[in-house]
Amino acid sequence: MKQVFSLLTILSFLLLAPLTLMSQAVNYDESSIVLKTPTGDIFGTLTIPKEAKKSKLAIIIAGSGPTDRNGNNKYATNESLKLLAHELANAKIASIRYDKRGIADSQAAGAVEAELRFEDYVNDVKAWVDMMKLDLRFKEIIIIGHSEGSLIGMLAAEKVQGYISIAGPGRPADEVLKEQLSSVPEDMKKIAFLCLDTLKMGKTITIKDTRLYSIFRPSVQPYMISWIKYNPAVEIAKLKIPILILNGTNDIQVGVEDAKKLSAASPKAKLVLIENMNHIFRKVQGDRQANFATYNNASLPIDQDFIKAVTSFIKKI
Repeated sequence: MKQVFSLLTILSFLLLAPLTLMSQAVNYDESSIVLKTPTGDIFGTLTIPKEAKKSKLAIIIAGSGPTDRNGNNKYATNESLKLLAHELANAKIASIRYDKRGIADSQAAGAVEAELRFEDYVNDVKAWVDMMKLDLRFKEIIIIGHSEGSLIGMLAAEKVQGYISIAGPGRPADEVLKEQLSSVPEDMKKIAFLCLDTLKMGKTITIKDTRLYSIFRPSVQPYMISWIKYNPAVEIAKLKIPILILNGTNDIQVGVEDAKKLSAASPKAKLVLIENMNHIFRKVQGDRQANFATYNNASLPIDQDFIKAVTSFIKKI
């Protein structure tokens, strides 16, 4: 049944709409930006504060899976990274957020899964840094890595002036995957753990258990081998630049213990735990179901304590 609006309701909306738009002044300009690579173009969005002749620039790296430049995927729209970029702009900090190769508009750059390696993601960030260093509109460059993007950013941070890890794992990926698979049936878990141990040794495996095929399909195994060889706690200790480690206390994907592992490995880094913030920067007071409900609600504001921690750190660099 179609919803019917009264003429009065429609007229009220039309009269109030201009006032609403006027009260939400946009303090930034956004444009498309493209990184050319030998294996395809990487597409992103450049957000620049208005009236800023020269500003600091943050390169925002999305997390794992099919997460696009805005923090969304086909299952959930929360605009987490887009909102972060806009909050940075309000604080007069420019940013680039982009679709990683194989994702969204950059899909063609990583179309062949069997050829993808973790280092490809790292090299893309390094290429963004090199390209933006030539742009005279920007001063210091800061890398912000979210979730899986945290490790990517660590490995690419050799030429930047600051690094921020948001909800970054503090352990190698195989350990994280084992934790996530700990609740599956015992026979399935035994096979999965053996698979991970074999991949850790740099060897591929033959999967006969159909329940595990999607996780350990042959085409993704080379990527997993290239990924799990890195220990974030080892890599972050190599950085000699200002570091901010952030995590929400209500993050059900990456817990505060991971943030503490990173902090212990890099004692000079600043560790900030945001009370009740979840994985997508929202304040959550309820249970697990309430937490997940936020993942598909783009209208929720992102945590302002989180924004304050990020912007104040960048401004001090």
